[in-house]
Amino acid sequence: MSDPRIDELAESARNRGLKLVRSRVRTPGKRRFGKVGLTDTRGKPVFGMDAKGPIGKPEDVEDYLRNLGAKDWGASLDVAVLPRKKKPRHVAANDAEPAPKPQAPPKPKQKPKPKLREAKPGDAPRLVELIQELGHTVTEKQVRKNLATLRKVDETPIVATLDKRLLGLVGVHRMITVHRPAPVGRIPVLVVAKEAQGLGLGRMLVDAVEQWCRKKGCQLIEVTSNDRRAAAHAFYRHMGYERSSIRFFKKL
Repeated sequence: MSDPRIDELAESARNRGLKLVRSRVRTPGKRRFGKVGLTDTRGKPVFGMDAKGPIGKPEDVEDYLRNLGAKDWGASLDVAVLPRKKKPRHVAANDAEPAPKPQAPPKPKQKPKPKLREAKPGDAPRLVELIQELGHTVTEKQVRKNLATLRKVDETPIVATLDKRLLGLVGVHRMITVHRPAPVGRIPVLVVAKEAQGLGLGRMLVDAVEQWCRKKGCQLIEVTSNDRRAAAHAFYRHMGYERSSIRFFKKL
């Protein structure tokens, strides 16, 4: 009993001046069972053939004939023309059907990396939010004014961004005291947004301040932290800072 689909392929091949060759293997599971191929009118292999007979799948032959009909309908009926490609490829009569080139897997999207830069006046709204996480209240206007003043004395704060979102802030300060042989560096403020903690931004900011202080000739760097910020104390100890004094203040 003939297969209607194979019969249709044979008719389609004839319409293009080709001949459909069917495998003689009738045992399911055998290597060439159900395979088909194409030759020209002189029996020269065109597609899906090797030295021993057909090796093509019916659906592959169908795609080949469809492309041939769409692209090369005006080709000679005596010699079939392979579908045009960007780089023509000649298939020898005794060669097996070339396996399709494996497509390279898509490159995984790289995660954004944190970046450091100097704070800008346009950062004021976001800086107000971060400063409020420390329990301080300040207006955007005051932040812009303070940034302008700090820029004049070359002490512009450093901010950390991730995927263009500002997530961290650290202040820088250099002071000369009468009892120290060299300037003393200071971290007047350090804050990382709650949603960004654990990403290493705090370490990046502290490292940036320490580099800044070394360039300014400082031999010592200090930082103050509120008694209630136990997590911050643990962080500074982890960064190599030692507790050495008690801070007192008085409002004026």
